[in-house]
Amino acid sequence: MCYLKLLLILAYVRIFHPKTDYSMKLLCPTLLLLAFLAACQPKPQEPQPPAPLTLPRVERTDAALDNLIPADAKVETLAEGFQWSEGPVWLPGGYVVFTDVPANTMYKWKEGEGKSVYLTPSGYTGPDAGREGANGLLLDAQGRLVLCQHGDRRMAYMDAPLDAPKAQFVTLADRYQGKRFNSPNDAVFDKQGNLYFTDPPYGLPKDTAQEIAFQGVYRRNINGSVDLIYQDLSRPNGIAFSPDQKTLYVANSDPDRAIWMAWDVDAAGATSNGRVFYDATPSSKAGDAGLPDGMKVDASGNVYATGPGGVWIFSAEGKVLGKILLPEACANCAIGGGHLYITADDHLYRVKLK
Repeated sequence: MCYLKLLLILAYVRIFHPKTDYSMKLLCPTLLLLAFLAACQPKPQEPQPPAPLTLPRVERTDAALDNLIPADAKVETLAEGFQWSEGPVWLPGGYVVFTDVPANTMYKWKEGEGKSVYLTPSGYTGPDAGREGANGLLLDAQGRLVLCQHGDRRMAYMDAPLDAPKAQFVTLADRYQGKRFNSPNDAVFDKQGNLYFTDPPYGLPKDTAQEIAFQGVYRRNINGSVDLIYQDLSRPNGIAFSPDQKTLYVANSDPDRAIWMAWDVDAAGATSNGRVFYDATPSSKAGDAGLPDGMKVDASGNVYATGPGGVWIFSAEGKVLGKILLPEACANCAIGGGHLYITADDHLYRVKLK
């Protein structure tokens, strides 16, 4: 552009300067024409930085992830508009149900039908408004819907068919050594029918004191008794078994210790050799939204664990295979119908699985 300006000035001076000879005056219009044509040329484009990758999306860290999630799989948004979506579970009728914890409501999503209210109230049946509803959901061996009920501070099952839900609940466990639980969060059954569950204080009302001084991991035995499995995690949350049920996983949703733990489990259900399966604290400290929360394990032992940034996918040995990156904090997931269903803040997503 500087050269163009100089050319224009030179042409102007040569044309109008009194001492410019006739031949030069004839040449100068040519210079002006060249300058005009140069000005009309498109400006060279400066290199632009690459556009940021949009979320949600699948991030592949290891080639083994291609055996679990198709290479062309997209993260689909199925429903939105919730206060805090949680606890998805795939039901035999070919649909997923999940909770909106603050709304004390459960929703259903089915292909071709979209979302609809499934059950309300879901986890608090008392008279006070504003108490939180159910969180984690699962099925027992009889096919009954079992709920981690925040507001009622108990583990219970719905005393109604899955296809005709009603807010009728039977208590499975609500106390340890005579003291009420904080707010049961997530749960898993073993093959014998014993129920393992976590009890952080997230659903405990602010005006209600804890009766149990710690946040425990418990086992409700088939005879109705309750044993304490572990009490030294600050925020025990998601819980799952390996396919052979020899390993128990528990998430700790503490930003200062954002980890997944693993224990060996013997035939009698006793746990030992507690160890860190994976430490995501650096990701939490880096500002990735979310914390270790709900999880599921597939038939090959791969772990799908919601955590900082989205859903982390681990091999059974604890190797990160990839992540499903989400734009908001992720709460839980469920496997069913050939997909992974994900609850994250106000959304329900899914990703196709192989």
